[in-house]
Amino acid sequence: MARTLDQLPVGQSACVTAVSLGGAKRARMQELGFLPGAVVTALQESPFGDPVAYGVLDTVIALRRSDAGSIEIE
Repeated sequence: MARTLDQLPVGQSACVTAVSLGGAKRARMQELGFLPGAVVTALQESPFGDPVAYGVLDTVIALRRSDAGSIEIE
């Protein structure tokens, strides 16, 4: 079973292997930098655990866990 971005603990980094979304959402994730081979770091959780701030391509992006669960990492 593939590991997904929503499982990445705060303070750790991983490499994106695939984005399992379709259509406009997939295109938007790719525009934000979530491309295969990109290194992503989980930076901070909100007080209630959702969303989570991720660092990718020198940018900080907050994603809902439901969207992060569609991004496969290794």
